[in-house]
Amino acid sequence: MILGFGGFDVLSSQASPIGYLAQTPAQITADSFVAAAVTRTGPAVVRIDTETVVTRQVDPFFDDPFFRDFFGQQLRPPREQRINGQGSGFIIDGDGIILTNAHVVNGADKVTVTLKDGRTFNGEVRGTDEITDLAVVRIKPQGNTLPVAPLGDSNSLKVGDWAIAVGNPVGLDNTVTLGIISTIGRSAAKAGIPDKRLDFIQTDAAINPGNSGGPLLNSQGEVIGINTAIRADAMGIGFAIPINKAKTLEKTLASGQKVPHPYIGVQMINLTSEIARENNDNPNSPIIVPEVDGILVVQVVPNSPAERARLRRGDVIVAVNGQPVQDGTDLQKIVEKSGINASLRVKLYRGDRLLELTVKTEQLQGVS
Repeated sequence: MILGFGGFDVLSSQASPIGYLAQTPAQITADSFVAAAVTRTGPAVVRIDTETVVTRQVDPFFDDPFFRDFFGQQLRPPREQRINGQGSGFIIDGDGIILTNAHVVNGADKVTVTLKDGRTFNGEVRGTDEITDLAVVRIKPQGNTLPVAPLGDSNSLKVGDWAIAVGNPVGLDNTVTLGIISTIGRSAAKAGIPDKRLDFIQTDAAINPGNSGGPLLNSQGEVIGINTAIRADAMGIGFAIPINKAKTLEKTLASGQKVPHPYIGVQMINLTSEIARENNDNPNSPIIVPEVDGILVVQVVPNSPAERARLRRGDVIVAVNGQPVQDGTDLQKIVEKSGINASLRVKLYRGDRLLELTVKTEQLQGVS
């Protein structure tokens, strides 16, 4: 599985005439909107430290009495190793509910939450979901008042809006970076994170290891996303989970329930009639495909709903429940919205035949 700032100068686009001074725009004041936003939400941003105990197999050689007598116990490798991790999160209510990334706390034996004011709490992982990379951690306020981050509306975002990332990158607590919303609705597959199922907010605000789970804020200091991933092969490209997605799953995760993720079990690529024609004209092509626009099934997962419905490699899906589909992302969204145990009418081409099969969705296997 793959699996966040610095100042800037504003320069005039034209040189000022001799005898005139460039004037500062009236809306720019000594009180930065970034500082105001961070003042509003920063106290609710927390550092999450984790400790995981990993048990390792020890070579029987090290248990041999001769080895112990000759070399001594100091060379005996440890059976257990403690692995420490760190990430970010933010408090969303006074009862101590914290949102973060699943990969920050997955498998952790101990979770410690540190507030900006220095207070520390033991954290309890209430629920995780690897598919959306979301997790809920709870701390017990024990009569203490906790700062709470205001949540915004990620559906109202526009490309070019300000984006402020807050977190604890590479161990540097309470770090703030500034950028813009680069793209909204970036599918996980197109973002290069195919094991996730959601559309990301893309931003150029600097996101680094340790920022994971921290908030992405708008110019009013409201949380609009949860920083989750960076592209190792690019500069200035980071991704955040839309806060509206987290809102829909927070109660499920907080109650320890499993998040439903329906699937049908096909690996697929987009197909156009032009690509199909080029493939079929190639004498070395391993498969002849229908020359239509649709989604080509390249693999059917064993023991999956698709296999039970008798879908085959080489089928081209062109519609689901009467809705035309030409992109795998669209098919995935239809399946995700359908729910578990839903019957989907899948229209497809198999060779030159047009067929309709019924596939019943199931919970994606291996999702905790």
